[in-house]
Amino acid sequence: MHKYLSIAIVAAAAISTADADACTSLIAGPGATDTGSSMITYAADSHTLYGALYKQDATDHRPGAMRKVVEWDTGRLLGEIPEAEHTYATIGNMNEHGLTIAESTWGGREELEGSGLIDYGSLIYITLQRAKTAREAVDIMTGLVRDYGYASSGESFSIADPSEVWLMELIGKGKADKGAVWVARRVPDGHISGHANHARIHTFPLDDPETLYSPDVISFARKQGYFKGKDKDFDFSKAYAVTDAGALRGCDARVWSYFNRFAPEGSMDAYLPWILEGKGEPLPLWVKPAKKLSASDLKWMMRDHFEGTPLDMTKDIGAGPFDCPYRWRPMEYTVDGQKYTHERAIATQQTGFSFVADMNKARHEAMRGILWFGVDDANTCAYVPVFNSANVVPRSLDEATADLYTLSWDAMFWVNNYVANQAYNRYSQMIPDIRRVQSGLEDAMTQDVADGARLIEGMGYADAQARLNRLTDYWAQKTTADYKALGDYLFVKYLDGNIKKERDGAFARTAEGMPEQPVFGGYNERYFRSIVDDAGERLKVVEVDYK
Repeated sequence: MHKYLSIAIVAAAAISTADADACTSLIAGPGATDTGSSMITYAADSHTLYGALYKQDATDHRPGAMRKVVEWDTGRLLGEIPEAEHTYATIGNMNEHGLTIAESTWGGREELEGSGLIDYGSLIYITLQRAKTAREAVDIMTGLVRDYGYASSGESFSIADPSEVWLMELIGKGKADKGAVWVARRVPDGHISGHANHARIHTFPLDDPETLYSPDVISFARKQGYFKGKDKDFDFSKAYAVTDAGALRGCDARVWSYFNRFAPEGSMDAYLPWILEGKGEPLPLWVKPAKKLSASDLKWMMRDHFEGTPLDMTKDIGAGPFDCPYRWRPMEYTVDGQKYTHERAIATQQTGFSFVADMNKARHEAMRGILWFGVDDANTCAYVPVFNSANVVPRSLDEATADLYTLSWDAMFWVNNYVANQAYNRYSQMIPDIRRVQSGLEDAMTQDVADGARLIEGMGYADAQARLNRLTDYWAQKTTADYKALGDYLFVKYLDGNIKKERDGAFARTAEGMPEQPVFGGYNERYFRSIVDDAGERLKVVEVDYK
């Protein structure tokens, strides 16, 4: 066992907070990707979120028009604000210009939870309707909370356009002051970054044009008693967030796993004490990867369960008899008075939707942004290409097709759950079958997008938009149909704990047409040993002599 793995005690309050709004966003700035794109990811993790693709049309508004502000998490009407004269079209978390925004909630000091008008979800979607670039988005977001107040707790935002990526962290000032304090930093070209439910900006330069911050971000911390010292030593995360075991082991660990995958080999080992014990230097805000990343790299990173690291979720008895890298909630449990925790990986069963956003100014303006969009668990979904010009939502991804309490085989969310929830019970046996279909679909979609980029060269915007709409609709329908067929296949193949044999692309039958005897897959050796350790004397086979 790795020396740090024996030190995993997590506070109950920290786990419950991180689990409530537990999202992950990974970042790769221009120069860190193989195409020169800006890329960000997002997993919207919630036990009550139905996965669908949201759309807002571009609209001109009459003078005096008002916009309702509805809290994203609750559906509660918070109030109204003046509407912009013109709002841009949005598809998911991307707008028609390729601007994309993702988030993760870190809560922070409870007394600072905002009482204003703009919640974090509305902040994203209102800004997407009003901003063309990442820098403009930072200005609009901070202006909205300044003018109308912030209604949520501490939040990190990934804000990306085809040229640059910014990471902004923001928290309210409590009930007495509707505003917020914040810091925003541009991710340097050639670097990767990320956030996962813990504030990631520590000290920052005070005179750098690539770093923006609210005028009172330090003075307010002094006033509240959160910071004493010189301005240059101010640490935003330590002042405004809660840095405990849950924030590190349950949150920063996900970013560490991303860095560990792509940074020079061994360079992230030095930060394991920070992740597991809160000792040593904090995890850096960004690192330079050892190779340039592709969109496919980020898709697979969103499927991470710490495989190949000291936190690998397939390696302990919690993975059960089929090496399952999932742990059901609650995250914390107590045995003989001692508290323990499950690991919290990037990929998790309660994801509503996730995406990998690829923004590149060299492409046709109708596909300047590609939103590789998936619903349900990122580990088992297939990411479908959606484009910044999209003005039609495929039926399988439409909010109106189904919801969390209404199953529909026309909804990609439910079909993906049909596949994933079978795999959770027989993971090591089923995941190769899932990977075959998943990888086949994604490889074909990637090729189709590349072909589509060549086909629309020289086309007008409307013609390119129509062609790309058809491409998205085709792959959304095909993915939904293929996953329904995959779920049926898994159900038949693994029925009753057996594994049916296959031959020539079909389940094997005898010469007489009868089903062949199946394979009895059993359990892994670790699980057999755990049974022996628990009840071996009772279950031991005793040779009987009938003489």
